[in-house]
Amino acid sequence: MCPCPTLQVRGCPPPSHGRGQDGSLFLLLYGSFIHYFTPVYPDAIRIDNLSRKQKARRIGEQSPILMISREEALELFRSDDLIGIGMEADAIRRKWHPEGIVSYIIDRNINYTNFCTEYCSFCAFYRPLGHAEGYILSKETIYAKIQETLDLGGTGLLMQGGLHPDLKIEWYEDLFRSIKERFRIHLHCLSAPEVTNIAEVSGLSLRDTIQRLRDSGLDSIPGGGAEVLDDAVRHRISRLKCSTQEWVDVHRTAHQLGMRTTATMMFGCGETIEQRMNHLELVRNLQEETGGFTAFIPWTFQRENTSLGRFVKEEATAVEYLQTLAISRIYLDNFENVQSSWVTQGLKTCQLGLRFGGNDVGSIMIEENVVSAAGAHHRASEEELRRIIRDAGFVPKQRDTLYRRYFLN
Repeated sequence: MCPCPTLQVRGCPPPSHGRGQDGSLFLLLYGSFIHYFTPVYPDAIRIDNLSRKQKARRIGEQSPILMISREEALELFRSDDLIGIGMEADAIRRKWHPEGIVSYIIDRNINYTNFCTEYCSFCAFYRPLGHAEGYILSKETIYAKIQETLDLGGTGLLMQGGLHPDLKIEWYEDLFRSIKERFRIHLHCLSAPEVTNIAEVSGLSLRDTIQRLRDSGLDSIPGGGAEVLDDAVRHRISRLKCSTQEWVDVHRTAHQLGMRTTATMMFGCGETIEQRMNHLELVRNLQEETGGFTAFIPWTFQRENTSLGRFVKEEATAVEYLQTLAISRIYLDNFENVQSSWVTQGLKTCQLGLRFGGNDVGSIMIEENVVSAAGAHHRASEEELRRIIRDAGFVPKQRDTLYRRYFLN
């Protein structure tokens, strides 16, 4: 018996589209699920034609999404009914996205410096100040990377780096303004720990820091630096990094200033299920308060080359990833978008995640340095992402950073 409280089984005609060589994986795992739960796609709806409130009303008119309690979510984590949980998550995904579209983005992750003072035990990317392998990218190098991104059809720039005590707000303002003067590109930059560090070394309030960064060209803020939003976990794996409350304050303040952000979770680093739920409950409550998150993006800790990997002997399995992804979709029912990860999980698990609540596969990652330094070596082209989306039964569409636009492709 599926423990999911709102699951309703309704038959749909079997899909008529073809499947590639990965299709057998779905048939093997889902069997009749593919037959009964593949959605019938209405006419496609452009995301930029509906506001979030309009879309929420449309969903409510069809069938209200019931917010499950923390204890019900914990029961799902204790359940071994992986397929039942996945079906419930897929039903909620279909209520948010009845058009049968799965999106992706072409952007680049530029790490402007690897110097960092935080020494997080899960990170294999950072170098201490003065280290021979440390660097700060020049403007010219960053410009060249941006131009290459645009030449490849990219629309956004995800730029993050270590916490450097000498990089004050003027350095970032000058960089962002110079980029905006030269390029038409969305700047999705600076994790919450970076923002709090900039405020601290510049002697500014958090609000003034974010406002100045926004005015110089920062468009939105990624959810990096969250890991698990539980201070006991953070003290164990990143004790020098910003606290849970500081992470929340950055995102709440950005939302109050009219900026959009994402929420992330890196799990499988030795946390308990209760601590994982603390994270999900916190971001759900903040989304209820502000509505400023565009998406939730969970991924798993990669242990290779990290000091934490000496204590966490096994990485999260594909089953644990799919279960956590699905429960995130079910519990975070006030989030419009939930991303399925291929960077840490590989393409096939990412593809399965599209039937476990995911409606987006993220970026083709023209460049990525942080997760790969910890042992994640998966790669994907645009056509590979489009193929896994099609073979899972969806229509692939390129989006922008804020999930607002489908590009003609």
